[in-house]
Amino acid sequence: MNNLSSRCILVCQHSSCRAFGSSQVLFAFQLAKLPPDVVVMSTGCQGQCSSGPTVRITPEEIWYCRVQPQDVAIIVEQHLYGGNPVTAKLHPRIHPNFSRDI
Repeated sequence: MNNLSSRCILVCQHSSCRAFGSSQVLFAFQLAKLPPDVVVMSTGCQGQCSSGPTVRITPEEIWYCRVQPQDVAIIVEQHLYGGNPVTAKLHPRIHPNFSRDI
């Protein structure tokens, strides 16, 4: 990630997130057709164990919670390509001002 304009998808791989399928979420992001400025990385605990799997997009600091493999396509299309966060998956404690679709 040498380019300062790169974006990063950080997928928690700590035990509590893994128990809810974060390894499959990581794999889905790794297989997705991502914009050229985006990299995917696994992380340790991001401190959001009660709402995992946690996915964080930097440098925007958008936090998604309870992400499942089937959510990856919409995150890639709507957020990474379209620039619009997926409100239904935003972490409510971190993004309390966004209305949620659920």
